[in-house]
Amino acid sequence: MKKIDAVIRKMGKKNYSVDKNLSKKELFIILSEKAVCYLRGFYYRIFLKACKGYLFVGRRCKLKHCHRISVGKTVTIGDNVEINALSLSGIRLGNNVSIHRNTIIECTGVIRQLGEGLVIGDNVGIAQNCFIQVRGTVTIGNDVMFGPGVSIFSEDHGFADPDILMLDQPESRKGVTIGNNVWIGTRATILDGVTVGDGSIIAAGSIVKSSVPPYSIVAGVPGKVIRSRKQP
Repeated sequence: MKKIDAVIRKMGKKNYSVDKNLSKKELFIILSEKAVCYLRGFYYRIFLKACKGYLFVGRRCKLKHCHRISVGKTVTIGDNVEINALSLSGIRLGNNVSIHRNTIIECTGVIRQLGEGLVIGDNVGIAQNCFIQVRGTVTIGNDVMFGPGVSIFSEDHGFADPDILMLDQPESRKGVTIGNNVWIGTRATILDGVTVGDGSIIAAGSIVKSSVPPYSIVAGVPGKVIRSRKQP
């Protein structure tokens, strides 16, 4: 176990230790799966714009426009993840980033106007079934946790003129910024134009449509600050 812990820490996961209750058989299965994911990643890295370290890719992933994707050290992409990196600035993933199964990152929906781009910092975990729409720029800081089913939308659609078809109404792309050390709970939704300040927590199921000060706890529909993590 100690040797495995040392390897994992060398790959960038500080203070990480394997549970001692794992049997040798269970550990062998896990390591075998990781080895296969590494081989897939070794294949994909040929097509990436840049790759600074280990890349693990799960089964049935769809990575489109890989030449616009840069990844740091130790990046894990889970089963059935779809990433369309077609955008002006592409996608940049930092060190120790995990994107879990069934998550979709979509930079461009239609080619009449490309999305801006996505930047994800270091030590970021994106749980399963998340959706990140990259039309305006989306920036995610360091040490950020996404619960399952989180959605981010970086585009808004106008509806002011009832005489114009909804499809023809003007669009706005203010972008979304998630600060450092942020925890976004299960099925929370972050809308275009929102900045979530450092150290904030977004409660499960919240819909956030306005910016959040640092160290806030936000809950509800629409999301409101219910208290600060740093009392005056």
